[in-house]
Amino acid sequence: MTKKEIVRSISDKLGLTQLKTKEIVQKTFDAIIEAIVEEKRVELRNFGVFEVKYRRARKARNPKTGEEVFVKEKCVVTFKPGKVMEDKVCSLLDKKKK
Repeated sequence: MTKKEIVRSISDKLGLTQLKTKEIVQKTFDAIIEAIVEEKRVELRNFGVFEVKYRRARKARNPKTGEEVFVKEKCVVTFKPGKVMEDKVCSLLDKKKK
């Protein structure tokens, strides 16, 4: 699903214009990014938790050539789904089994 599809879906459900809805969605994304950068963690109840984790520098191997390479340290954003989301996603498996 793309941002455009999210905007269209919300716009249809709320009866707002797509332009106004796009602005709201973008401001929401901007607020999440800003909070992650400042606080390193964003917890949205029943949805999930975004966190910044630090990966230390390490040696790795190029799988194609087998050559050893050095990977610099970096920050990555991780996401852990909340209970409600996890339950809904797991229910997909139950539906598939039927």
